[in-house]
Amino acid sequence: MTSLAQITRVFGRIGLTSFGGPAAQIALMHRELVEERPWLTEEQFLRALSFCMLLPGPEAMQLATYAGWRLRGVWGGLIAGGLFVLPGAVVIAVLALLYATYGARPETESLLLGIKATVIVIVAQALWRLSQKALKSRAAYVLAGLSFLALFALGLPFPLIIAAAALWGFVTSRETAPDTLPAPATPTRPATIALWAALWLLPLPLLWLSGQTLLFDLAAFFARLAVVTFGGAYAVLAYMAQEVVELRGWLTPEQMVDALGLAETTPGPLILVTQFVGQLAGHAQAGPWFALLAGLLTLWMTFVPCFLWIFAGAPYVENLLARPRLKAALAAITAAVVGVILNLSLWFAFHVLFAVVRDVALGPLGLALPLPGSLRWQVLPLVAVAALMLTVLRRGVPLTLLITAAGGAALGMV
Repeated sequence: MTSLAQITRVFGRIGLTSFGGPAAQIALMHRELVEERPWLTEEQFLRALSFCMLLPGPEAMQLATYAGWRLRGVWGGLIAGGLFVLPGAVVIAVLALLYATYGARPETESLLLGIKATVIVIVAQALWRLSQKALKSRAAYVLAGLSFLALFALGLPFPLIIAAAALWGFVTSRETAPDTLPAPATPTRPATIALWAALWLLPLPLLWLSGQTLLFDLAAFFARLAVVTFGGAYAVLAYMAQEVVELRGWLTPEQMVDALGLAETTPGPLILVTQFVGQLAGHAQAGPWFALLAGLLTLWMTFVPCFLWIFAGAPYVENLLARPRLKAALAAITAAVVGVILNLSLWFAFHVLFAVVRDVALGPLGLALPLPGSLRWQVLPLVAVAALMLTVLRRGVPLTLLITAAGGAALGMV
């Protein structure tokens, strides 16, 4: 039997070296858990990955939690999932505090410009990889296009788009489930679900009673985010950008762009950008200690539900994956998320490449478009270097970020 010490050692190493986004993190776990040690078979790993993709939230972190649960139950899941998140969370906490203090300095802005140039390429790569997997039919292309227009031109809420795509996929599925579905070997106890749901939502009544308005609003928003964000971290970011910048005003567009850029520099799940957002919102209201509290609260509301989904649903993996309508709903969501990430890609690129992005009304449509004369010429060679490093030379994200950050600093001195 695998010991908790072995799980701690392996997932500690994974947590410290898991740069490069979900695809790289899943590949790293495959090497560690399937190829280098016989903890999971290839079939078990792929089934676990499929199950995690059915869930809202970060699939890589949930895959780590599932693997730990399968090896040593709840304690194994807690150790594996926790160590996957903890190193990056510590780095994000430090970066957010430094950013809140020094982010407006010219030399910091130059460094961040190189990082953001690389993120343009990283997001474009993620869009390309996902579209290759998700857009395999005319209907999928239509869903992606409608999703993009709904966000870019109409500004419709992200949860509404995802719900509509899921309903369409569920209703139009023509496959039927087999007569007998696999039964779970050990059904989840209701007490397990109740415990983790209570732990997750406990901050809400406490904050409401204490009168901490901002902390309550942060907890409520990120609790909702944890439920509706299917499709990976970049889908989460699209929803966050719409909410925290346009509707709530917690961050400026420039701060949101910087948050994504800095989150790409850390190990662990990209969804740790939520912690960065929470800390900046807290810092703006009451300084660094309040910022750290807001960041911890955001981490809690983002990641505790991941443990809930895994510990409640893991025994039913075979049953869930045997339901064609559920898989069709997930496929429709994934197609819609391609449009969501395309919208995020344009939003991010506009705010990095141009100094001025303004709202333009075209009849009933409202478009956020850049002012052509405000192009930041110095970003273009940085984007070209990042594209060369990541696509042609196939260098890793950390090295690319280091080179483009140094290039941004050098251009800032010109």
